[in-house]
Amino acid sequence: MENRIELYDSKVRYGVISRGLHWAMALAFAWIYSTTSAHYLLADSALDKFLWPTHKQVGLLLMALLLVRVLWSLLNRHRRPPSLNLAATLGHGLLYAGMFAIPFLGLLRQYGSGSAFSAFGLPVMNGFDGPKIQWMTELGNNFHSLLGWTLLVLIVGHVAALILHCIKGQGHILRRMAGSARSA
Repeated sequence: MENRIELYDSKVRYGVISRGLHWAMALAFAWIYSTTSAHYLLADSALDKFLWPTHKQVGLLLMALLLVRVLWSLLNRHRRPPSLNLAATLGHGLLYAGMFAIPFLGLLRQYGSGSAFSAFGLPVMNGFDGPKIQWMTELGNNFHSLLGWTLLVLIVGHVAALILHCIKGQGHILRRMAGSARSA
């Protein structure tokens, strides 16, 4: 048997790049929700002080990974496994909308605050003197966190749907994103 790494997606499974982007984002989301949970539940603790400073940086990383993932999806759009049904299509659409909107609102709030922002030692935006841009900070303040928790509910629903598919004997759904090529 040939043991080849498939870079591109196919009708039966996602390629190594799609899977890598998916699981890298899953790990980054686990980190980002850990930072947020520690910040809300354990404010000013050692854990909060360790995790919270990474929140914006990992959020920016998630947005960058999302943009790469969307571009890669477009390049593979005719090769990808088909969606199971309308609910799956809508659910994935909501996940993608949230994954874009949340860091966008965070960046908008950051810019409106007038504070400079660097991530991983690289300047992302310069700060400015003068008053804050109120509508930007308010939009971010009003929706960034709310949508973040909403996205977490969608992620839990995504995982729950996968578990239900596996219970119903549809393990091929999981293998499309995680299984070996022989199991597809």
